[in-house]
Amino acid sequence: MTAFQEAGPRAGKVALITGGANGIGAAVARRLAGEGVRVVLADVDEDGGRKVADEVDGEFVLCDVREPGDSARAVQTAVDRFGGLDLAFLNAGVASGFGLGDDFDPDRYRRAMSINVDGVVYGVHAVLPALRARGGGDIVATASMAALTSTPFDPVYGANKAAVVGLVRALGPAHQPEGIRVNALCPSFAETDIIGPIRSELERTGFPILPVSHVVDAFMAILDADGAGDAWYVVPGRPSEPFRFRGVPGPR
Repeated sequence: MTAFQEAGPRAGKVALITGGANGIGAAVARRLAGEGVRVVLADVDEDGGRKVADEVDGEFVLCDVREPGDSARAVQTAVDRFGGLDLAFLNAGVASGFGLGDDFDPDRYRRAMSINVDGVVYGVHAVLPALRARGGGDIVATASMAALTSTPFDPVYGANKAAVVGLVRALGPAHQPEGIRVNALCPSFAETDIIGPIRSELERTGFPILPVSHVVDAFMAILDADGAGDAWYVVPGRPSEPFRFRGVPGPR
């Protein structure tokens, strides 16, 4: 255990974080490492990822979450380097920033859907065997408040994040009996690079931007809870908790 790490209830656990080179992923890596968790950072940003990995005495693996083999290789890195895997934070994501009108671009659309949806699907598929080998664990996928409300300024982003929430709600009860908890983290606009294209509009309208530390607090609250299949919202001025979906009407 390094000087950066302190003993805690999660000391000795192993975590994989996709999109870990900056923003929410890097902040979660630092918090987990501070509790004694061994961290594997997976990202396409090699310079940023290696920098954070060195900071937390972790391991970096170059990973494009659009490629199933890259996710599998990231999991194998955790097993080879630290002996197993207890937690996966499937956090890699991109904004879309366009609609379905004249600005629609099929290539940008496929890129956004592949990173934000396929990346979670491939990530879950890759980590499940490693978590089973440990007798259980946690999967947290980064979705967004855009999954829980309308996002007319970025409908493609809203669609792919809603898909992540739908996937998590299905996976939660499916895997909870084997000790694997699957949940979603749904932050509002946080102080990360992803809000760059809309920052001026947020500032103009006075919309509050979340400190990344608040998102990390919510992530840790998910780990400390006992639910599965939940979508935890993170919005300014409110304590984070699972969103309460209205029940679907049944047949009469």
